[in-house]
Amino acid sequence: MKDCIFCKIIAGEIPSAKVYEDDEILIFKDIAPIAKIHLLCVPKEHFAYLSEAGEGRAALLGRTLLKIGALKDELGLGDGYRLVVNQGENAGQTVRHLHIHILGGQPLPWGN
Repeated sequence: MKDCIFCKIIAGEIPSAKVYEDDEILIFKDIAPIAKIHLLCVPKEHFAYLSEAGEGRAALLGRTLLKIGALKDELGLGDGYRLVVNQGENAGQTVRHLHIHILGGQPLPWGN
C-alpha cells in the first residue's frame, strides 16, 4: 500500500528505530511511547484488521506471537509485557496496517 506509513517503514522509505527484522515481521520503537518500552510489531504483509487475516494468515499471526515470546529477554521484557492490538477507530487504531503494541519495562496498571 503506497500510502501506508508502516509499509513505507518496512520498505525503508521512512526511517525507524528497528530492534528486530526477519522475512515476515519488523519490530521497531514507537515514536510516541506510553511505557518505558513501547515497540510495534508489524507484519510485512499489508492488511488492516484481524478480520481480514483469514485462515491464510493464521500461521503468520502464530509465528509473530511466538517470535515476540522468544525475543522477550532480548527486548528487555523479562519481567513481563503486554500486547495490544487496536482494531478500528473506536479502539484507537490510527494506522490501518495490523500491528501489535509491545509494552513493558515497568509495572503496567490495567487500563493503559
